[in-house]
Amino acid sequence: MKGRFTQSPTMVAIGLLLLGAWAPVQAQRAALPRTAAGRPDLSGIWQAMTTANFDLEPHNARAAMAMRPGPVVPVPAREVVALGAVGAVRSGAGIVVGGEIPYLPEALARKRENQENWLTRDPEVKCYLPGIPRATYLPYAFQVLQSESAFFIAYEYAGAVRQVYLKDPGPPQTDTWMGQSVGHWEGDTFVVEVSGFNDATWFDRAGNHHSEMLKVMERWTMTDPDHIRYEATMTDPRTFSRPWTIRLTLYRHVEPDARLGQFKCVEFVEELLYGHLRKTPLKP
Repeated sequence: MKGRFTQSPTMVAIGLLLLGAWAPVQAQRAALPRTAAGRPDLSGIWQAMTTANFDLEPHNARAAMAMRPGPVVPVPAREVVALGAVGAVRSGAGIVVGGEIPYLPEALARKRENQENWLTRDPEVKCYLPGIPRATYLPYAFQVLQSESAFFIAYEYAGAVRQVYLKDPGPPQTDTWMGQSVGHWEGDTFVVEVSGFNDATWFDRAGNHHSEMLKVMERWTMTDPDHIRYEATMTDPRTFSRPWTIRLTLYRHVEPDARLGQFKCVEFVEELLYGHLRKTPLKP
């Protein structure tokens, strides 16, 4: 009959294939753990599996201190100890979208100087608070505690903690290592605006740095029950020529006995920071 639409076997097959591809996506979305209000529930213990803490940008394996024949560290007796493979940097593809951090010329020169003096300058070596976003991709787990009225993160490294305000408390009252975090939901993505930083934290062990003008916009998107797509965009007109973004995956610890460990590293750096004040130096 003229005007009647007839489905060919090929069209039916294509339709079934499309439905078959769409169904798992819908099922996966429905399978996300959710709060009573229907928001994705990010509660759990998470960890990044990247080389970003060595260097955010793509990098080859290298010694920890590029200007010396091998990675070394000073000890109280002013001798040096070779660290060998323990102090080497693993190669990595990087997590910077586009591959390169857009430094202003003066800031790039400082980054290179930082990298050459990594062992004496990196705040991580001295157990200072890691800042954001570095806290997310340090090689330590962290725990998200989420409810309808609160969002809190406890970090294994240095016993750091972070409260994400769900109602804007106003401008930060002071500059801090971890900044002030204010979060809101955009669909199924938790968006966090972080500001109020000091200029003392680094992004990694490669000397990548920022000023106190840094602002970070994080996006936490659960892609399935055990994975989060994490993105963070950095804006700092004193250091960078434009905003830039990192992107990585966070993995849930699914072991039945998973729990957050402790790495309160202050006690391990007392000699490094204050050993020179001893009347009688320790013997190596």
